[in-house]
Amino acid sequence: MKKKVLADRYLKMFKSIALGVILSTAGTSAVFAADRPADADNFYRSDKVEVQKVTFKNQYKMNIAGNLYLPKDMDKSKKHTAIIVGHPMGAVKEQSADLYAVKMAERGFVTMSVDLAFWGGSDGQPRNAVAPELYAETFSAAVDYLGTGPFADREKIGAIGICGSGSFAISAAKIDPRLKAVATISMYDMGAANRNGLNHSLTLAQRKQIIDAAEQRYVEFQGGATKYTSGTVHEITEKSNPIEREFYDFYRTPRGEFTPAGSSPLLTTHPTLSSNTKFMNFYPFNDIETISPRPLLFITGDQAHSKEFSEDAYKRAAEPKELYYVAGAGHVDLYDRVELIPFDKLESFFKANLK
Repeated sequence: MKKKVLADRYLKMFKSIALGVILSTAGTSAVFAADRPADADNFYRSDKVEVQKVTFKNQYKMNIAGNLYLPKDMDKSKKHTAIIVGHPMGAVKEQSADLYAVKMAERGFVTMSVDLAFWGGSDGQPRNAVAPELYAETFSAAVDYLGTGPFADREKIGAIGICGSGSFAISAAKIDPRLKAVATISMYDMGAANRNGLNHSLTLAQRKQIIDAAEQRYVEFQGGATKYTSGTVHEITEKSNPIEREFYDFYRTPRGEFTPAGSSPLLTTHPTLSSNTKFMNFYPFNDIETISPRPLLFITGDQAHSKEFSEDAYKRAAEPKELYYVAGAGHVDLYDRVELIPFDKLESFFKANLK
């Protein structure tokens, strides 16, 4: 019964946009949204850090947008340890990734948050398309940029992947040994999440129902309207489940709401329906053991609905590896709650392993 409930909830979230039902924010009641945590600080900025907006090409000549953060007291005549930070799936660098990049720059690292291809300020058409290979390529392209620039030591470049970007950073590290250490935060295996649902709650019949979205390709090939799927709901009601509420409280409120120029709030976090099935062929944890002896750190909240993915990756990975639970934290808590995010742990991990 529990699996059936989870499956029904997953399909409901997945199909709400797939069927062209764009939920209006009109009439949304704040009563149904949780109070903003006092320590939530997604848009944190620091007077100890200098920021430069940068653009660089990936291997496919697409422009990738990033924010480069440099400690103001850094000796610019030398090269330094660097960290690339990837945002949650469906988000942009201004949502969570910038926060991590600023905080780690305060601790002496050169950092860069990036927009994955097809999202935010990065190239890619149609917007919000799912392309796991190009998401992973974004991390490697960032290594290209940092490793040939004036500030980063190319032998000391690591990555932080938040939510879906955790699986994309792992995917990149499997074939790019220039990434010397990888930490994931509230990781989602975007392949498993789409194939199986949470806790393996999807049946084969339900999976086949989802991939029927391929029919939408006919419509778009002939110039019809693009449809979008999954992502964060635009309305909370008494019937909304805890996961819908959790994401809503970040993406649909001032806590983390951000709309890139030229986009629409209605598209935030929603991938295109016809491309989302590509996640069904995404297996980021296959061969994860080949990353060894480069270290992996998996950070998850002990209350996170997504912790199964960090646990699975940890089980499959070879040493050196560590699974670190943040007590009392849920999935979204580690996006922006600065009193819960273990920045000390991240600092010690990268200082120990990027040397």
